[in-house]
Amino acid sequence: MSALSGWPELRAFALALDLPKVEDSVSWGNPGLKAHGKLWTWWAPQEYADAPVFKVAREEQEFLLEAAPEVFFITDHHRPYGLILMHPEAFDADWARSNLFRVWRQQAPKRFLRDWDMQNADRLKEFGYDDTP
Repeated sequence: MSALSGWPELRAFALALDLPKVEDSVSWGNPGLKAHGKLWTWWAPQEYADAPVFKVAREEQEFLLEAAPEVFFITDHHRPYGLILMHPEAFDADWARSNLFRVWRQQAPKRFLRDWDMQNADRLKEFGYDDTP
C-alpha cells in the first residue's frame, strides 16, 4: 500500500493504465475521468470525504467494508450507490488497478470490447484476464 495526496495522483495512476476511451470530465463541479462516456473514477470533495471513489457491485461494497475497513470506507452520501471510497493514506494500487480495468471493461460497448480483446491479448494477460475470448 502507498498513499495518494489527491486528485492529480489518482488521475495519473488511472491514466497510466493506458486504456483507450478514457477522458477527463467534470461531474457535480468536481474533476473525474470517464471511460466510454461514463463516469469511471473521481476524487470525493472535502465536504464528503476527500478520498478516491471507485465503482463496485453492492455485494463487493459490503465485503470490502467488512474485510478491510482500514483501506475502504463509505459515506452516507455514497452509500446508496455502487461506490466505495479508499482512505488516501492506505491506497491499494493493486486493488485499484484491477477495479479500474474491470469497470472499464463493464462500461465498454460489446463490439468495441470484442475488437479490443482480439487485438490486445498481451494486455489482457497483464490484467489477469487469460480466459477472455
